[in-house]
Amino acid sequence: MDWLMGKSKAKPNGKKPATEEKKMYLEPEYTKSRITDVGFKELVVLPREIDLNEWLASNTTTFFHHVNLQYSTISEFCTGEACQTMAVCNTQYYWYDERGKKVKCTAPQYVDFVMSSVQKLVTDEDVFPTKYGREFPSSFESLVKKICKYLFHVLAHIYWSHFKETLALELHGHLNTLYVHFILFAREFNLLDPKETAIMDDLTEVLCSAGGRGGGGGDGASGGGTGAQNHVKER
Repeated sequence: MDWLMGKSKAKPNGKKPATEEKKMYLEPEYTKSRITDVGFKELVVLPREIDLNEWLASNTTTFFHHVNLQYSTISEFCTGEACQTMAVCNTQYYWYDERGKKVKCTAPQYVDFVMSSVQKLVTDEDVFPTKYGREFPSSFESLVKKICKYLFHVLAHIYWSHFKETLALELHGHLNTLYVHFILFAREFNLLDPKETAIMDDLTEVLCSAGGRGGGGGDGASGGGTGAQNHVKER
C-alpha cells in the first residue's frame, strides 16, 4: 500500500512535560470508570479454533471503528486552531507522505490522514480478505502493527488534549474501556513498540492493572467491552 511507504515520526516539541496535576485522566475518580467489568486480559487471548490472522483482522478492524467513533465525539473541539499540532505530552507527531516528505499538519488533519489511510487498508480485499480462498499477505502482521501505532496516537491525543470534553460528554468510561482493550490486545500479540507507548505508561499502568478490570465503578451498561466484529471469510 502506497500510504505505508509514508511514516509518522515523533519529536520533542520543546515544551516542558506537563505536571501530574494537569493529567486529569489519571485522577482515581475517572480511572475507575468503565462500561463493563469484563477481564480483558482473558478476552484478548486467541481462541483455539480461530486462525491468528483472522483474529488480528477482526480485532484491528473493530478497534479502528471504535477509535474513529470515539474521536468523532470530540472532533468539533479538535480544530486547527485549538490543536495546531498533533501533540501528546511533550511529544509532537509528524506525518510523512508516500514520498517520505514531512507533511506539516494540525491534529485534525493528522487524524484524517490516519483514518482515511486505515479505512482504505481494512477494506482492501488483498490485505484484509473476507472471501473464501483468499490468503492474507505475508506482510499482514507488519501492516497491523502500523495501524495500531497510528490508532494509539489518536487515543493518546484524545486523553491529552480532549479529556475535559470527553468528561463533559460523560464518555470517559467508554474511552477507558476502549484503551484497556486495545492496549491489552496489542500486548498479547506484540503489536506496539514499548518505546512508542511509553508516553502513556502512567495511564496504562493504572488502567490495565488487574487484567484491565475497573476499580469498582461502571458507567452504564455492561457487556463484552468494545467487542470484536466478525471478520470471517465467506464460504
